Amino acid sequence: MEKKLKVETLKRLRTATGAPIMRVKKVLDEVGGDEKKAEKILKKEGFEKAAKRAGRATKAGIVQTYTHHSGKIASVVEVFSETDFVAKNELFVELAHNLSLQMASMGAKDAKELMKQDFVKDPGKKIENLVKEVIAKTGENIQIGRVFRFELGEKE
Repeated sequence: MEKKLKVETLKRLRTATGAPIMRVKKVLDEVGGDEKKAEKILKKEGFEKAAKRAGRATKAGIVQTYTHHSGKIASVVEVFSETDFVAKNELFVELAHNLSLQMASMGAKDAKELMKQDFVKDPGKKIENLVKEVIAKTGENIQIGRVFRFELGEKE
């Protein structure tokens, strides 16, 4: 039973942090099996790796749109990655969707302002950290480009 629990723990931490399974195992062993401590360490390492990738060129990506169910608010977000491979990745596409949802909900004058906002789906997390988590998991630099929000009848 303990072996299965450990495998489930490894899988959960791998999914949550994007860290290689051997690194997850090593950190878990170092912290005596404390999952919360291990996750904190692995996320910190992932954020450090993300910071190192910040200067890498981002020439691929997608433009994501979101229209509120009322049909009165829409948003457009440009999200860049290093390669088309990552731009098609489920994590990247979900990030782009969440960013366009964020823009429709909160608006922002530019990407810099958007990055400082609390994530509407998880107010304890900043958009900046949401992006860094995906960078850590995909291994590529990700940048937010242009952002737009339109509301019916709104004056510029």
